[in-house]
Amino acid sequence: MHVVIVGCGRVGSTLAVGLVGAGHTVAVIDRKPESFTRLGENFGGTTIAGIGFDRDILLEAGIEKAQAVAAVTNGDNSNILIARVAREKFGIEKVVARIYDPKRAEIYERLGISTVATVKWTSERILRRILPDLPAVEWTDPSSNVVLVEREFPNSLVGKGAIDLDLPGVRLSVIRRLGVALIPDSQTLVQQSDVGYFAVETDALENLDKHLARGSS
Repeated sequence: MHVVIVGCGRVGSTLAVGLVGAGHTVAVIDRKPESFTRLGENFGGTTIAGIGFDRDILLEAGIEKAQAVAAVTNGDNSNILIARVAREKFGIEKVVARIYDPKRAEIYERLGISTVATVKWTSERILRRILPDLPAVEWTDPSSNVVLVEREFPNSLVGKGAIDLDLPGVRLSVIRRLGVALIPDSQTLVQQSDVGYFAVETDALENLDKHLARGSS
């Protein structure tokens, strides 16, 4: 596919190099031409100096043939504007914007623009290392009706059937066991230190946590 990346900082340059290495075509836009040095001398994509939401710059980057756009500058306002122009003016379906403000990220997710809220993502993972018992939400759908949550299985559930733990509005999707992920079936039993990833309707999240808490008592 052809991908347009706006912003050639550490994230943008890493994305660009990785995509080119995977065989895709890439055009990178940044206001500062010196930023392109992060791409290395052998970068096989296109670099364009300019404003990422400028129509002519986007056309030069090949946005009309692009299948995806990543807005990863260091400014929320710029990333939001770039994402909206790509989605609304050029009809690009796969648009991702890096957003530092978690509240803004939630708003734009509901508008159909995928976001990566770096501050929220980083802080949640740091907290999870400091407080391993902290309930974790991995993903929320744009309508906020379904979440994907990570939960540790209590020792009292060891030896029990994994899929037997499904509750109304709850579905166990994946188990992480000793660093390896697996999809549970009717033969899968919970083992000590297993971590489950549950797809949960928002209204059923409290019931899941109560069920796991009862299991650990």
